[in-house]
Amino acid sequence: MSCPNCFSGDIHQGIPRGEITSLHGLQAYTTKPLNEVPHRGIIIIVPDAFGWEFVNNRILADNYAEKGKYLVYLPEFMNGHAAPVSMLSATKELFNTSGLTTWLIKPYYLASMLTGMVPFMYYNTFGVTWPIIRDFFKSVRENEGAEVPIYGAGFCWGGKYIVNLAAGADTASNGKPLLNAGFTGHPSFLEIPGEIEKIRIPVSFALAEKDMVVKPPHIEQIKQVFLSESGIGKGEVVVYEGAGHGFCVRADFLQEDASRQADEAENQALAWFERY
Repeated sequence: MSCPNCFSGDIHQGIPRGEITSLHGLQAYTTKPLNEVPHRGIIIIVPDAFGWEFVNNRILADNYAEKGKYLVYLPEFMNGHAAPVSMLSATKELFNTSGLTTWLIKPYYLASMLTGMVPFMYYNTFGVTWPIIRDFFKSVRENEGAEVPIYGAGFCWGGKYIVNLAAGADTASNGKPLLNAGFTGHPSFLEIPGEIEKIRIPVSFALAEKDMVVKPPHIEQIKQVFLSESGIGKGEVVVYEGAGHGFCVRADFLQEDASRQADEAENQALAWFERY
């Protein structure tokens, strides 16, 4: 399921240092460790609704590359139909309840939000984008990732794809799985517990206590799957107290603990990848 929280958040400050490349038929933001340090594997990011050009997602890719010493790909999986960044301010104003004026102009912000949300939802259904993402992972496994580990990190919209890749139903032509381990932060659109029960390749979940998408009952269902006899060793769940949807990528760093929690989620992903 999804809600306006999937399109809310803040833009982070920073200048991405990677480069744009053409890779297996897609454009991709590509970044690697500084100072020509050899990479230890590949991380492929399946982003949130704001896509591969969103500065927050590119800064996150840079952080993974430098902290973990990985080659990181952030591909254009949405064929030009990512949600516009302007939706962040429109959504924030829509939720603003201070003063009469804010109520009078809410119809404008609602229309602005829907103008961005509806096309994104229409063009980026699972049926349309799953083959694109799955085939990209296959191509990387058969080429750059043939002899090194491949990890997947998915956020919000991208989380569902990591969970489905972790079902292990697809393999590359060399017989290897498409990823060694996965990580997802505040995923959306998941079928819980159905898709969780299909996980065969280890996945780490970073979930928000106050998420309006994956709510506390859903969190408990995910935990129970991983605690079951058939789920042991296939995943972990870390719940970030007080955090809301989007905290891994779009947290307002002016809020108490937001920056720390985003950093902790980065470290959670890298520790999980290191484990596998």
